[in-house]
Amino acid sequence: MASSMSRPDLAADLSASLHDALDVFADPGDMDRLLDAAALDFSRHRARTLLGSMTVEVGRMDYPAPANLYLFKSSLWGIAPVARAKPWERQWPGPLPDVHVADGVSGRELHLTPAPTQLQLMTLGTEFRYYYFGQHVIGDTAADTTLAAGDRFLLLLRAQAEAMREMTMRNINKPVTMRDGLHSSPRNMTPAALHIVMMREWESKVARLGI
Repeated sequence: MASSMSRPDLAADLSASLHDALDVFADPGDMDRLLDAAALDFSRHRARTLLGSMTVEVGRMDYPAPANLYLFKSSLWGIAPVARAKPWERQWPGPLPDVHVADGVSGRELHLTPAPTQLQLMTLGTEFRYYYFGQHVIGDTAADTTLAAGDRFLLLLRAQAEAMREMTMRNINKPVTMRDGLHSSPRNMTPAALHIVMMREWESKVARLGI
């Protein structure tokens, strides 16, 4: 089996790990979808802090958010590299805006409230720098994958759990009973039960191994 963090190698190993269940995922894009869902869920445990920047305008509240934004973290405007003046000092530019993530007409936006003032732009400049948590992604090459190689097993485990979740939804109106003819209990676990077990294992391990 391959060991690279590239999308093709991960997809190949995920396909092999599903064994008979692979018949359910015949579409060429199925492995990509399962891997992308798994990578996104890592953002809850493997915080990926990135630096963002935008040009602010007087009185404007809404600005496009980065395409890979998961959550907003903190603003650096008026804080770094030089701290802003204190409220009792003449140079104080007024209260700085809070930042909220909102859904806009053309996509996700960063809303600054209150909107920047002329005094703030004159004092602090128009470049609004900030930290945000970025989404984890899987690239076509290992270098473009944001998850560490040490998380490879956990990534595949999370993708397998996602596969079981999809199989559960697929069979929601197709109850299947697999029995051996000698006992009344099923020979193996249902996709729904496997999903619960796999997610429990993944949550435990990803939290324990997190940094």
